[in-house]
Amino acid sequence: MDFRTIVDIEKPGFQIKPCEEILFVGSCFADEISRHFRDNGFLVTANPYGVMYNPVSILHTIARYENAPRIVFLTLGTNHVYRLKETGEIVDNCEKRPQHLFQEEQLTADECAENLQETIGILCQRNPDVQVVLTVSPIRYRKYGYHGSQLSKATLLLAVNKVLEDCQTGHVCYFPAYEIVLDELRDYRFYAPDMLHPSEQTVDYIWERLVETYFSLEAKSFLEEWRPIRQALHHRPFNPEAPAYKEFKDKTMLKLSELRKKYSNFAL
Repeated sequence: MDFRTIVDIEKPGFQIKPCEEILFVGSCFADEISRHFRDNGFLVTANPYGVMYNPVSILHTIARYENAPRIVFLTLGTNHVYRLKETGEIVDNCEKRPQHLFQEEQLTADECAENLQETIGILCQRNPDVQVVLTVSPIRYRKYGYHGSQLSKATLLLAVNKVLEDCQTGHVCYFPAYEIVLDELRDYRFYAPDMLHPSEQTVDYIWERLVETYFSLEAKSFLEEWRPIRQALHHRPFNPEAPAYKEFKDKTMLKLSELRKKYSNFAL
């Protein structure tokens, strides 16, 4: 018997290559996933101007960040925004200023979609080959109340669906991180102690599903080559001065050097 439901992940129209450059912008969940790419030798930039939770702030980051790699992950956390009353501007960070200076608002699904479409348009202008992966963070927001948090996520999901329906260029796809946590794992043992954030094990599993679906055969082959070297580099011997360990370390460094020659973009 199968005691869980497996979320189907649609194959994207592209494949991630070994060690290629990838940009992550969005909620802290984007930082968590990007860490796996970085630890595996990819050229990663994650939230260059800080964590961005809503579609407007994500747009602000993309507008400021001039580089446009082929792969971009945009992770949506919430539709809540804060507007500075004095200027009417939606801010990305309140910078610890008094709360009374800001007005909290909720973007509609259409407003979220419009900001995402503008973001994608900028990326496409900078790099015609860009592939944008949209995700919705599975992290819940207790401060909204759990019903309010679900409404926020539902708004984001509606916006993503509208973007996918309206996009005719094939530059955009959706990776169901939110659905994997809520529908496939669906148990508090997959959460961190705060019962709001996914556990490290959960993020590891999402990484495995992403590799399975989005990585090219060459990228998967690279991971298989890198895994034993990475494990060897993290090995902590009882006696670092032992001849056997020195020989083990020399062999490991030789394998690492050969891997770097084979994959010129290897970032470690």
